[in-house]
Amino acid sequence: MKKWGFLLFLIVCFGLAFVNFTSYNEPKVEIQSYESNKIDARETSRNTQEIELTKEQIYQGNLLLVNNDYPVQQESIKSDIIHLSAHDEWAQGYVLLGNEIYLSEDIAHKFSEMVAAAEKDGLQYFAITSGFRSFEEQNNLYQQMGSAYALPAGYSEHNLGLSLDVGSTQMMMAEAPEGKWIEQHAWNYGFILRYPEDKVDITGIQYEPWHIRYVGLPHSAIMKEKNFALEEYVDYLKDEKYITASINGEKYTITYHPISQNKTINVPEHSHFEISGNNMDGVIVTTYE
Repeated sequence: MKKWGFLLFLIVCFGLAFVNFTSYNEPKVEIQSYESNKIDARETSRNTQEIELTKEQIYQGNLLLVNNDYPVQQESIKSDIIHLSAHDEWAQGYVLLGNEIYLSEDIAHKFSEMVAAAEKDGLQYFAITSGFRSFEEQNNLYQQMGSAYALPAGYSEHNLGLSLDVGSTQMMMAEAPEGKWIEQHAWNYGFILRYPEDKVDITGIQYEPWHIRYVGLPHSAIMKEKNFALEEYVDYLKDEKYITASINGEKYTITYHPISQNKTINVPEHSHFEISGNNMDGVIVTTYE
């Protein structure tokens, strides 16, 4: 009887350990939205600084929505595109399946951070199969592959420099441990699975377990928490207009501003802030201490 009691104790302990491990994979997110008539009072209750928002910013940043309705603008393309094969310092922990793979240098750095974290969990077979594509390259791909396998030039996220196709050198990404790890952990590094299996009716794109997109924190964590595709997230921010989010103890304020002409807004003094357009009609301002 004591033997069975001891075995039961071990099973419970292992079960608790498993629960703790799986819950660790999920972001600890607390979100608070505010009624529009309470926003101004909240902002005027503390010292602020003025920043200018411009119409051009609608088409710049990490939260740009690109799909059949909202194409890539020339000013939307990341300015720090690099040839990955020529930068060995970034190509660590993964292989390049091709000699002509390009990506934003900033995004390449963040992807390397993510791969390094995955390696600590025993994942070591990542490969990049595609990154940034110029409009010309996208058009050639579209002509060769057809609409069933490629998007027209300007309508692919690959034209931004924020997206990349990631594979496993061992098996198909849908079954690979690397693919499952990305689905669970990519949010922690600002990446999202852009075309999830349960969002085909929202994105209009079939499930692509290999296609990841950088949106940055806290947005990746909120999208993970709420199970939002990017289309749903930008609509959510437009509806709410002002939210605060605590992500694993870090506090953020996210505001949406429709832009018909240049204007100024107030953000807390001495705070850090990031501005991204939505590629539609406004900008999203994210502030944090």
